[in-house]
Amino acid sequence: MASTTSTPQNSHLPDPLTLEVVELIGEVVSRFHQDYEEAAAEHALTGAQARLLSLLCLEPLPMRRLAQRLKCEPSNVTGIVDRLEARGMVERRPDPADRRVKVAAATSEGRRVARSLRESLRFAREPLAGLSEGERVALRDALRGMLR
Repeated sequence: MASTTSTPQNSHLPDPLTLEVVELIGEVVSRFHQDYEEAAAEHALTGAQARLLSLLCLEPLPMRRLAQRLKCEPSNVTGIVDRLEARGMVERRPDPADRRVKVAAATSEGRRVARSLRESLRFAREPLAGLSEGERVALRDALRGMLR
């Protein structure tokens, strides 16, 4: 005799709302990357150069850590730092914690360019302006919650 209790065979599948949210996040990420690449190009930077410069505006970092954060090989990071250094946006310095290690750091020109790049991102400015402050706070908090 068959059991009258049924268990859904696909209980591990996400519900339609979750699938829609995931699709929307994917579209937001895609549009952000497109806008970021265009903004970088307006500053004569590649996307990788712009991302590295943005990271260095937060704190000086050794090449190995930059490579980890950018998810690329250290040799690639060296080339990116070389090109940004030639343009006066990045400098190499001894690591204060270990003088044998060099860190890359954004110069004042690099910070200026990174700030200008960030301010030129257009993708989300208008849609976010259409939200109330409370809605923007809720969105920010939801995104932070997803990143924990």
